[in-house]
Amino acid sequence: MKKIAIFGCGGFGREVTMLIEQINANKPEWDLIGFYDDAAEKGTWINDYIVLGGMEELNEVQEPLAVAIAVGDPKLKKKIHDSILNAHIFYPTLIHPTVITGNRKFLSIGQGCIIGPGNIFTVNIQIGDFVILSIFCSVGHDTIIKDYASFMPAVNISGEVIIGEFVFVGTGAKIINQIEIGRETIVGAGAIVSNSLPEKCTAVGVPAKPIKFHEKHS
Repeated sequence: MKKIAIFGCGGFGREVTMLIEQINANKPEWDLIGFYDDAAEKGTWINDYIVLGGMEELNEVQEPLAVAIAVGDPKLKKKIHDSILNAHIFYPTLIHPTVITGNRKFLSIGQGCIIGPGNIFTVNIQIGDFVILSIFCSVGHDTIIKDYASFMPAVNISGEVIIGEFVFVGTGAKIINQIEIGRETIVGAGAIVSNSLPEKCTAVGVPAKPIKFHEKHS
């Protein structure tokens, strides 16, 4: 089995340990060696897995190691990825065995994605790198999801939707078909997005409307 570690030992990191364990229960694939996290003390045990250190230790690894970046904040995900300078590190996409898809020939998923239990993908879908879809999300036909986007539990995305880089969508939001969400936009929990949203805003409500705009991602 290939060795894998998780960067981030918070709640989502612990959920990713569950994801890896359930992938292995279906078909043994990963040897989970522990966590890396700059905010946790090296040597601490969390849910039966040890904290191996932080970014400094990860960049010193001398053999091939898969890493799952288990961080929901899109900009922080990018910052962590940019800080990993070790050529031995690679980023698998982890897909829970309960995920339902159409013909995989018509589904494109990039590197470093984390796809949780109960997700449903239909056909002709493009998903970029380091995208997170938590539990019980659905993605409709001809949808494009760009790099570093994150979707919390039970998000429903209809067909022919374009979602920009660094978008964050809160729990239970619904995105109606044939719209676009601009990069770096945050969609609040429970929102219904029935019209396209501009970039770099926070949108909430039914229907979702921007309530503030934020600065450009550096």
